[in-house]
Amino acid sequence: MIHDPNRVYVFDTTLRDGEQVPGCQLTTPEKIEIARELEALGVDIIEAGFPVSSPGDFQSVVEISKSVSKPTVCALTRATKGDIDVAVESLHYAKRPRIHTGIGSSDMHIKHKFNSTREKILERAVDAVKYAKRFVEDIEFYAEDAGRADIHYLAQMIEAVIAAGATVVNIPDTNGYCLPNQYGEKIKFLKENVQNIDKAIISVHCHNDLGLATANSIAGLENGARQIEGTINGIGERAGNTSIEEVVMILKTHQKLGLHTNINTRNFYELSHMVSTQMRMPVQPNKAIVGSNAFAHSSGIHQDGFLKNRENYEIIKPEDVGFPSASIVLTARSGRHALSFHLERLGHHLDRAELDETYKSFLTLADNKLNINDDDLLTLVYGQSFSKVSK
Repeated sequence: MIHDPNRVYVFDTTLRDGEQVPGCQLTTPEKIEIARELEALGVDIIEAGFPVSSPGDFQSVVEISKSVSKPTVCALTRATKGDIDVAVESLHYAKRPRIHTGIGSSDMHIKHKFNSTREKILERAVDAVKYAKRFVEDIEFYAEDAGRADIHYLAQMIEAVIAAGATVVNIPDTNGYCLPNQYGEKIKFLKENVQNIDKAIISVHCHNDLGLATANSIAGLENGARQIEGTINGIGERAGNTSIEEVVMILKTHQKLGLHTNINTRNFYELSHMVSTQMRMPVQPNKAIVGSNAFAHSSGIHQDGFLKNRENYEIIKPEDVGFPSASIVLTARSGRHALSFHLERLGHHLDRAELDETYKSFLTLADNKLNINDDDLLTLVYGQSFSKVSK
């Protein structure tokens, strides 16, 4: 089914799972704007919403379907005919429609969410896929809470829904429970024990409750999954979803994994800022890839090494993700090399003795002032006995 066995498909759910954060609801025009930027980013699938949940969600799926042409547009449903009917209607204008239907697979969900049995849940899963297949060719099935499901029952369910017509099988770690080796082994077991697994793409959908969403996604890809589901900035319910920018840059940085995506990584920073602004969800400064400090160096040892060769402390080039530039941040932990770098940037070239004298004054200032700016540096230079240094 997959022409390139090393191609990883990127399924973005920023507009569905990501929008489930309290206080972050988007208007339809805002969703369209983000969807167009996701198309420019190069995502393969956009999960546009859960149409049956509200008239607004339904309309958003309709309008996004009209607004993008390259990505598959996906609508989420429960394993019920009513949900599927509404989703089919919402995808009327989609060039590449996909129905994403599913049901719980763990005994916890089967007993305490559905008050049902394994046999009845399996029957509902198969019926939902067969029904959706009557309207849309591309059907993704999610086995909710697969992270805690019995592996043999999960394999039985996945084999049955593929036989019913599922083209993608989503193995969610819904509660962010799994350790990477556990999740990787789960994907490997399905790859090796589901007889018709070659007829579908395995997808990984991980949550970040224990901070392991990205690690679990990579473990899934290493063991045979070829679709990754996540959000921009890792937003989502509770602790969030897998961060798409992290997974994509891991694959790009670790080329020995032999996996690749079609993502235009230079669009990450701008899109991250757009999502953060529209959803009123600030990105933490130390967030990997897109945080404001992701390429900031403040330690003297790090600054010295970076200035000698940026690869000493940078494994990703800022420009590769659209980040404005790396920065040498001056703090009380900065060394002479960093101070000299900024002074030369301002046109002041000091000899060793002058630099030593200025550095002493700099440390005194930095101990009392959090942010050292260019005006502070100029004041330091002009306050020394060699203040007539030419620019």
